[in-house]
Order: sequence, then structure tokens, then C-alpha cells
Amino acid sequence: MTEVTLRRTLEHLGRLVAFDTRNPPRAIAGDAGLFAYLRDMLQGSGLTCDTVDLGDGCVYLLAVRGAPQVLFNVHVDTVPADPGWTADPHVLRVADGRASGLGACDIKGAAACLLSVLETTTGPAAVLFSSDEEAGSSRCIREFLARSDLSPRTSDLSSETSGAAFSDLSTRTSDLSPRTSAPRHPTFRSVVVGEPTRCRAVLEHRGIGTATAAFSGTGGHASAARALRDSAVHEAVRWASLALALARASESEAAGSAGPLRGLRLNLGAVEGGLKANMIASAATVRFGVRPPPELPPAAALAELFALAPDPERVRFTPGFLAPPLPAGGPTRLADARAAAAALAQRLGLPPGDPVDFWTEAALFSAAGCDVLVYGPGSIEQAHTAGEYVPLADLVEAATRYRAILS
Repeated sequence: MTEVTLRRTLEHLGRLVAFDTRNPPRAIAGDAGLFAYLRDMLQGSGLTCDTVDLGDGCVYLLAVRGAPQVLFNVHVDTVPADPGWTADPHVLRVADGRASGLGACDIKGAAACLLSVLETTTGPAAVLFSSDEEAGSSRCIREFLARSDLSPRTSDLSSETSGAAFSDLSTRTSDLSPRTSAPRHPTFRSVVVGEPTRCRAVLEHRGIGTATAAFSGTGGHASAARALRDSAVHEAVRWASLALALARASESEAAGSAGPLRGLRLNLGAVEGGLKANMIASAATVRFGVRPPPELPPAAALAELFALAPDPERVRFTPGFLAPPLPAGGPTRLADARAAAAALAQRLGLPPGDPVDFWTEAALFSAAGCDVLVYGPGSIEQAHTAGEYVPLADLVEAATRYRAILS
């Protein structure tokens, strides 16, 4: 049975990897491509499918069979291919105990496992596939929760910091009202979110906040002494140096403290600006993300970074995506939510794992009051890399666990 399941899982994974679901550009349609394939496979396995296309490549598909108690969620979008790929990232390659392809680890491998298991089981099942996790918007999950009468029960999805920089944040992060005529979905109180956890049940992770910093300068010839002061690129570098120093200091302090998820994880994802070496840059942009420890709200972490600007008049910070940690709800809810997730893992027969530093949409389900954990094949160390792969042994392990739950 293991060989048959692995062979079929790899067949599905090869098809899923071949579909271009990079995000951006998120050129994904609900009536074609990957979602058409999912719908055909799921309906053939006796599941009823409901596809919701929100536009702009944000699509989700809910497939249900019988009256299940647990919802499986997997996103099917991927990041753009790293420039280091030496082979076609949309062609699955199986060798040396690995399956390599864009999204194979994060997290089409879990989707392929579920498809292969659903084909050979008849028990109750519910699977939610979504297409916008990698974009930093999570419109699909927010809409699904709204249509399931699962609105946020914590304050984590609203603006946590006042001020001009956050004045419009609540309208972009916590509007979960579905369209008036939108059909309703079943309500699931137990959720397993697929992400690469090496087949361990993860119950805790960091929150996340992203932002863009737009720096201004005064253009001119680079020979001028004022270039050191007036260049927008120089101003961006000065701020970035302070931000990185803050993150390093936070990590140093965390090294001596007990417990997981300590310190501030900061990444400057893109730095752009200037035109030529002999021109003073009049504009520069830095796009960055922060993953704070669970007790520090992402908006508050961003506010600390914003306050480091050497000259506040020369920069405009625009918050992007903000989302809570797992479990959501703060210290008052932590113990109960952790215990409920641990009980869910035990009930499903999933071995426990350690907290992780990356963010997942499990936090949104948690904020809505669900008992939720993160589980899937592959390691986060392989996600988003050139030559991304998932071990075949992980696919077998995940499929075996899924089969036990769905049987």
C-alpha cells in the first residue's frame, strides 16, 4: 500500500508542480488550471466542491464528503522561482529520495498526499485549498471564515497601534464580512493547516508584520559634498543599519532567555533606489518584514522600527500585512488554546513538534476561535529555495497520518 500511495502521490505532485501558481503574479483562475484539476480529482473521490473566485487570483475551493469534524487546509500558491534554479522549476524531479520542484515542499506535497488518500478512503472529509497565502493578504481564508460564521474572537486582527501610519490598517486587515449574497459554508471547529513541519504537529509560531519604507532625497551630481546627506539611498541605509542593530540586540538578549520564539526576526526583503553611480538618489524604497515574539504585537514591532528613522520628514512608512501569532488572543488565551491544540494533535494521532519561527494562516483560524495545529511534509529550510524539495519519506509519513484520520 505504501508503494501504491507514494506512486500516486508523486503523480499528483507532478501535476500540481506543473501548474504555474507563482504569487506574484498570482495569475490563477478558479475555472481552469490547478483548480480545475483539483475539482476533477476531488469530485471523482466523492467530494462535493464549492469554488469561490474573489478576483485578482484569490481563489479557494472547499471540498466536503459526509459530515467531517476536522478541516484540512492547504495553500497551492508558491513564491516566484529563486534565480538559483538550474532546472525547470515546474518539472518535478524524483531522485535520491527527494521530489524537487517549485512548491513541492511549500506546500503542494501535502496537497498531493491528501488527493491520493482521498481517492482510496470513503470516510467523512473536508479540505480547503487556497491560492493567496504567499501574497501577504490571506483574502481567501478571511472570506472563508466570514462565510463560516467564524469572525475573529480576539483583537489580534485589528489595528494595535494608533497614529497616521496605521490609520487605515483596520480596514485592510479585519474586514471579514462576506458579500451579502454569498453562500454559507459549514463551520469547522478543528483545523489542520498544511505547512512544512517535518510531519510534526506545531502548536505555536510567531506573528508577522510587513511594511514599505519610501525615503526621499534631493537629486543632483554625485560629486557634491551634500550627497552624503541628501541621497535617499544613504538615508535608507542609515535607517536599515539602525533596524538591523535593533534586531541583533534583540537576538542577543534572547540568547540568554528561556523558552522558544525569543528575539525579533527582521528581514529586509527588497531595497531599491537611485539611477546611476554619478547621480544623487532622489528616492529609495525598502520592503521589509518582522516576526516578533508572541507577546509583542506585530504592529507594535513595526512601530519600534518606524521610530528609528534618522529624519522622520524624509520617510513614509506604509504597513502591509499584519497577523497574530499562533495561538492568537494573547497571554490570557494562550494556555487554553495550547491545551486544546495539544488535545487535537493527540486525538488525530499526530506527533508533537516544537514551536516554529515562520508564520502560517493557522493563526487566522485561531483568532476565529478554532482549535488548530500546523502539520505537513517537508522542512521550512527547503521552502523558497532553489532546488526546493520534499523527502519521499515525509510524503509517505504524511499520507499515512492523513489516511488514519480520514479512515
